Amino acid sequence: MRIIAGKFRGRKLKSPPSLQTRPTSDRLRETLFNILAPRIAGARVLDLCAGTGAVGIEALSRGAIHVRFVDQSRKMCALIEENLNAFNIEEREIEIVTSEASDFLRKLVKKAKDPFDIIFFDPPYAADYEIVLDYIGEHAAELLAKGAVAIVEHDKKKELREEVGQLKRYRVVKQGDSSLSFYERTAA
Repeated sequence: MRIIAGKFRGRKLKSPPSLQTRPTSDRLRETLFNILAPRIAGARVLDLCAGTGAVGIEALSRGAIHVRFVDQSRKMCALIEENLNAFNIEEREIEIVTSEASDFLRKLVKKAKDPFDIIFFDPPYAADYEIVLDYIGEHAAELLAKGAVAIVEHDKKKELREEVGQLKRYRVVKQGDSSLSFYERTAA
């Protein structure tokens, strides 16, 4: 795995030692960031179920100013920290949180912190996406800034709903065994 573009272009990321974690492929990440390109500079990004942190680090490489990495595995959070330390990233807000996605979002909504411009959610393909996606949809006004997007990476065989709370899907990109579903806020 490598960083595709931006300040850290071409630099390699450490990968997980086991196959239990399925990192977003370089090719799919490139597609994702080609679509998100106009939104990245200065963005606040949440990398939910972050795994290796590849998506969040790619966002930092391309100019995001804040990235919060969330993964329930302590080992994966340690790997994210190793990957970040290798890049010597300064002048950016970075936070790594060991937490289950639903628990993290509930705590975040209670704190009423600054909303995100981009939420990238990539759970294990066997996981129940609906619980977290429903929560993001119900609390989109608290979690997403105006004009923000939520993206879910999922198995291409799994069809996600077109509307989830205050979110409406506006694009689906399929590549290999994976799909990216792009949602935007529909309510103010």
